[in-house]
Amino acid sequence: MAAAIRKHWAVAISLQPKQYFNHLYCRHFLNNGPDTVEELLDRHVVKKKKSFDDSEDEILTRQRLTSTRREVLALYRDIIRATRYFMWVDSHGVLWRDVLRENARKEFEEARFEKDPEVITRLLIGGHDAVQAALDKLVEKQKQQIAKEKAERDRR
Repeated sequence: MAAAIRKHWAVAISLQPKQYFNHLYCRHFLNNGPDTVEELLDRHVVKKKKSFDDSEDEILTRQRLTSTRREVLALYRDIIRATRYFMWVDSHGVLWRDVLRENARKEFEEARFEKDPEVITRLLIGGHDAVQAALDKLVEKQKQQIAKEKAERDRR
């Protein structure tokens, strides 16, 4: 007991008055808590224990999900980029760009919770093919338009 009192007074003497009172209040909380940072983390952070039951299939499935997610986001970005070129209006006066983006969003939302990897792969391939086909048709129409304008200029 005497050693504890001496230690307490040694700390009190070494600190300025304001620090001493702060030290007293903090000391109470520190004594009730963990002794080390590791203990603190062990108490408050839930750790996932590694088990040897994790099969390679589960690991591959997790990797496939993250790569599939990246592919889906890449496809969506490609669609948004491709729709920039569709600047003419439809019969209702709405830009085709907006119509295409709205339809793409609706299709992505419908397939949002799909879990079957084969269906997801089929949708991704179909989406990439549709974007490529639309861009190819756009380029072909653009070439035809340029040729038509060139022919009209040559006639004059």
